[in-house]
Amino acid sequence: MEIVTTVEELEQVIGVPKGNALDKERDRLHELDEQWIANSRFCVIGTADAHGGCTVSPKGDPAGFTHVLDEKTIVIPDRPGNRRVDALRDILVNPQVGLLFLIPGRTDTLRVNGRARLVKDGPFFDELTVKGHRPQIAILVEVEEVFYHCSKAFLRSELWKPETWEPTKMPRRSIIARELEANGRSLEELDRHYAPENYNKGLYNQVH
Repeated sequence: MEIVTTVEELEQVIGVPKGNALDKERDRLHELDEQWIANSRFCVIGTADAHGGCTVSPKGDPAGFTHVLDEKTIVIPDRPGNRRVDALRDILVNPQVGLLFLIPGRTDTLRVNGRARLVKDGPFFDELTVKGHRPQIAILVEVEEVFYHCSKAFLRSELWKPETWEPTKMPRRSIIARELEANGRSLEELDRHYAPENYNKGLYNQVH
């Protein structure tokens, strides 16, 4: 393999950004960015720990789950999960985060980079309540960099074209859990656990 080890080598292969690719970065939210966030129901958050180990976590809720407090501040509620909270642990030692906001059917995406803090209460917490669930923790992000990604990755992948979807090419979730997560439960138990009528009970209430 020929390994690229310097920025100079990388630029020789890829070239350097010009024009709009450089000029599109902003340091605060525009009204259009706020509108995008208000219509987004899914984002991914990238974090890194003190040693450089990285985590990418999905966050999803009804549209508008991320609240814009002002042009420099947004807040994302944390919902019940498996209590690993890898991203939250990362933020405690390294506050730099990267967020990517998606809108289903749109091939462009909004990128927000900034510094995060964890808050366990605030005047905006009631506004983060969904289906009676008031979050215990929220991620407050001070916006440092904002820009839109172009559509090419979504167009190449045909992500939003249902006719290209083939979810059954992978074994169902219960089989993956049995094979890889060493939980000792039978496939029948796991099928019951992941059945929508059971699994959906834990979307907003912590399941023990």
